[in-house]
Parts: sequence; C-alpha cells; structure tokens
Amino acid sequence: MPKLPTLPHPKNEPDSTSVRVSVSEAARLFGVNARTIRRAIASGEIRYIVVRGRYQVLFESLVAWSQRQATVRNKRDANGIGQWVEQWKIKNPKFSPRPPERKT
Repeated sequence: MPKLPTLPHPKNEPDSTSVRVSVSEAARLFGVNARTIRRAIASGEIRYIVVRGRYQVLFESLVAWSQRQATVRNKRDANGIGQWVEQWKIKNPKFSPRPPERKT
C-alpha cells in the first residue's frame, strides 16, 4: 500500500493539545464505516498524523468534514455522536451537528 503524505497544519505541526482519534474510533463516533474515514484521508478531506505507523485523525478536521458531507451528517446524527447532542446541550455551532433553533 502506498504511503500517503501527511497534510500540512497551518502552523506546520499539529498542536500538542489537539484531540486525535484512531480511524476506528472516528468511524464509531460518526456512525460511518472505517473505509469512509480512510477514503476521506486518502482524498485529503481529513487531516491526520501518523503515530507508530497508525493514522491519528485530528478531531477538529473530522467535525468540519462531517458538517460538509450530507450523508455523513445524517449518519452522524442518527448513529454517531449527534444522537446525544440534545442531551449534552451543545451551544457552539461549530461542534453541534444541528443549527441552533431560531426563536421568533
């Protein structure tokens, strides 16, 4: 299998405080197959680093990717972390899979 290049971080290196998850954890969190995550890595849609020969996906990149992809967004809401968002009362729209409700 060809080695994929690591995408550059705006600061050239991932922040040491960045949250990173494995491909299988990312798939579970977002309710998709691990192949979907690997395809997104291969196409450059998700940022990652390689630690001891394994991909560590940057969580911030995963959230942004899931918000751009309609099918992933739907699966995330039904099968992944989105199913608990209402219970968590997440207010920040960047990390919430659903837009905030407008009060009229």
